[in-house]
Amino acid sequence: MKLRGIDFGPVWGASGVQGFFGEGYPFHRFIPGLSFERMTFVAKTTTLLSQVGNMPLREDGITPRHLKPDCIKVYPLRGAALNAVALSGPGTHTLLEKGLWQKRTEPFFLSYGGVAKSTEERLEELRRFVVLLSAYLPAFKAKIGLQMNFSCPNTGLEQFMLEEIAKSLEIASVLGIPLVPKISILVSVNDARKIAEHPACDAICISNTIPWGARPADIRWRTWSSWSMRGTPSPLAQFGGGGLSGAPLFPLVTRWLKRAGKAGMPKPICAGGGILAPEQVLTYAVYGARAVSIGSVTMLRPWRVKQLIGTAYKHIT
Repeated sequence: MKLRGIDFGPVWGASGVQGFFGEGYPFHRFIPGLSFERMTFVAKTTTLLSQVGNMPLREDGITPRHLKPDCIKVYPLRGAALNAVALSGPGTHTLLEKGLWQKRTEPFFLSYGGVAKSTEERLEELRRFVVLLSAYLPAFKAKIGLQMNFSCPNTGLEQFMLEEIAKSLEIASVLGIPLVPKISILVSVNDARKIAEHPACDAICISNTIPWGARPADIRWRTWSSWSMRGTPSPLAQFGGGGLSGAPLFPLVTRWLKRAGKAGMPKPICAGGGILAPEQVLTYAVYGARAVSIGSVTMLRPWRVKQLIGTAYKHIT
């Protein structure tokens, strides 16, 4: 996918799959053959200021303290994962000061999310983020884009309103870089189209995780073994419930893409959610995705990552 003349490729990592700087996670080194080569790097979503979140970090502010954090549950046999990380991180200034993003040479995305409780406070956070990033941009060797995370289910915020997204795009437009709002399938195709029509929007990224208990007509929560009956608290209830990723999302994202195709989307779509096998890359491409995003597969079927990347490069133009 080319945005403003920058080739970001046909396959992107979901934000955070390789950490803030591409350093990866401790469990990656135990997986033979795991390779992210040719996958466009998308940094873990940062907030303006440091955010404690639910994932304890080491003193460097970026490395998880535990090999198996309590805020993540992985269900390999069901092809799903539940996480309530909640944007843990040291804040944008600390990350920029490390100088590691500036040294990258291939196009990549930063990812930003606001966490203040009110719309005006979140917009002010974004303004300060934009001023900060603007000061550092000249030092970046690579061309970058910005994913704007409007759908993290672990921040305790209500779904962002269209007016706020429009104002956010206006604020970030002064950066002069590609802007890609990241939304979930809880956003209707009609609303997504309105977002895409904004002149500062370059593409749409769909889908973020699904909040615990959402879309009960589509996700049969009661069938999830240890998750017991519908209405039972999430295994991550102590962290706010968390968001669901993996296999259950694939049919929902596919359906969303079909509707988007019929409605006509004025900007390209990067589609992710439940991609665990090469044929699922093809499905998203058939229904109009100009790039795919892979995330939970790195925990659920990590030996397939290289094959998924190859499939995207072969079949998505």
